[in-house]
Amino acid sequence: SSLESFGLHTLTAETHGSGVSGAMAHTLTAVTGEVADKVKVETALVSVFDKTGLSDLGKFLAERKVHVLSTGGTASKLRECGCTVQDVADYTGSPEILDGRVKTLHPKVHGGILAARGNEKHKTEMDKHGIRPIDVVIVNLYPFSDAVAKNPDDFAHCIENIDIGGPAMIRASAKNNASVAIVSNPAQYTKLMEQIRENGGCTTLAFRKNLAAAAYALTSAYDSSVSQWMAGKVEEPPATKTVAFHVERPLKYGCNPHQLPAGLCSIGGSKLPFEVLCGTPGYINLLDAVNAWQLVHELAQATGKPAAASFKHVSPAGAAIGVELTNEEQRVYEVEGKPMSLVAAAYVRARNADPMCSFGDFVAISDIVDVATANILKIEVSDGIIAPGFEEKAFEILSQKKGGKFIILQADKSIQPPEMEYRMVGGLGFMQRRNDKICDAKCLEEVVTKIKKDIPEEAKLDMILGMIAIKYTQSNSVGYAKGGMMIGVGAGQQSRVDCVKLAGRKVSTWRLRFCEKVKSLKFKDGSKRQDRVNARVRYIEGDMDPAEYAQWLTNFEVEPEPLTQEEKDQFIKELDGVTIASDAFFPFRDSIDHAQKLGVKYVAQPGGSTADDKVIEACDSYGMAMCFTKLSSSTIEAPAGGSMTDIH
Repeated sequence: SSLESFGLHTLTAETHGSGVSGAMAHTLTAVTGEVADKVKVETALVSVFDKTGLSDLGKFLAERKVHVLSTGGTASKLRECGCTVQDVADYTGSPEILDGRVKTLHPKVHGGILAARGNEKHKTEMDKHGIRPIDVVIVNLYPFSDAVAKNPDDFAHCIENIDIGGPAMIRASAKNNASVAIVSNPAQYTKLMEQIRENGGCTTLAFRKNLAAAAYALTSAYDSSVSQWMAGKVEEPPATKTVAFHVERPLKYGCNPHQLPAGLCSIGGSKLPFEVLCGTPGYINLLDAVNAWQLVHELAQATGKPAAASFKHVSPAGAAIGVELTNEEQRVYEVEGKPMSLVAAAYVRARNADPMCSFGDFVAISDIVDVATANILKIEVSDGIIAPGFEEKAFEILSQKKGGKFIILQADKSIQPPEMEYRMVGGLGFMQRRNDKICDAKCLEEVVTKIKKDIPEEAKLDMILGMIAIKYTQSNSVGYAKGGMMIGVGAGQQSRVDCVKLAGRKVSTWRLRFCEKVKSLKFKDGSKRQDRVNARVRYIEGDMDPAEYAQWLTNFEVEPEPLTQEEKDQFIKELDGVTIASDAFFPFRDSIDHAQKLGVKYVAQPGGSTADDKVIEACDSYGMAMCFTKLSSSTIEAPAGGSMTDIH
């Protein structure tokens, strides 16, 4: 065809009937030509949808006496800037047709872009057809994603906003980067002008290659957004999935210091779900923030109460809803006499599920952060916070924390994560629908126990809290809740009963902090808050060797009286009304047998085990009420040759 004569047949050729499969049987040979480092900018093709920065660029091109080829509104704007503008229709001898669908799709346009400089055959053909060499192409694309966001169900409207001529010119220019500079974003205008000024009216090869790489990334992302939208409109979606990541901000490093480069990316050109107001978040900070925000946002929606979470290493150390603190809780959590809103109470509870693990946490709050909450955070060792907003005074308090390095992220409640999730592991790609099932009161309607059926409202809130908290915890996960707060979270164990025991140990520690001996420990004046937290935990655990014990004693005015195992057992035995939630079914009754030692009376789990009857029987024997939520948030796959029922 006429277009192919100008080098537009860029696809690899396919050999049919040769026994060689696929499109890689043979490829095109390179077109020869001169590759000069510097190319004089004499002709520019400018056709932009986004007119940002066009006035300054137009004046610059006019000063340089660059001949401009352009169309429509862009041409009019550039003439106002004093540019010598030739309409593309006049240049090609072909008018815009088909309601503007065809403007620049012409051999005189693409020939001027794709011609190899210094290639005599190409020069002869250009002279014959009256084709002008084009040195710079300045193009940006119809905002397809905006069109979809505005009218997602108007198929014809979205189709019309798929740019054809723009991507064709961008790809052609990028391919011929040996001679052509492709400027595909208004943010590149300043660098283009600097490049031309500093190089005697020329562009350099290195600059053109950088622009070409950016151009291909742009068209790839653009095609990805079109492909994803189109796949959702057909009966047989394509097997190839494309997801475009755009680096919004580089990160110091990834999970570990040696993992570079690292960055925070938006997906498919979408807006980030938060704004960085203060500090410099790292890779793990951001993972904590995003997961914690989803947890509290969902929890607040499900309960109608303010919610808070304390995250460490991509799992919650604690989570809670806004329930007023008792006088005893205020004493144990060291917040006596402090102003206490329900939002602040939610965080105090979340932090005190496991205050040792919450040291250096990332905080999530579902509601506007008030001064009371900011003042609580002010005294805690924490890395950062994410919330939908901050009172002016609260922001002032938090922004001064850690010498101004405390991370403050403002979440956007209106942004929903994409329906599909993708990840890469070990050279493989995985995809799944996002776990968007809502854990709310409807999940508690099936009470399967025979003896105890009634579940009070407070326990239902604890069940919802537990289900949502473990949803955002690394599987296997089990969590205990009481009084609107998680009091023990067990995550990431290979055995479910080990999760129950791990979380149960944390429950015991939480409970024993209310023991009179623990509450009455006499610390030295000036002792640090976290030192007191850690000392209480070690006092409760009691397994110190002589060297550690000697160091531990330096926290106190006088040596504390030991807390005996008998005293611990008796105090824990008095615990009652606790809820346990599991992200997958209990495969054996052993988890229930252990949970009853910690005052568990309410159980929320998906059900579905071959041993469900035995688990129900165990609950009945202990006077527990159990709901089958039919909602598994576990990510474990069944092992090869077996089923989930084989997993302990």
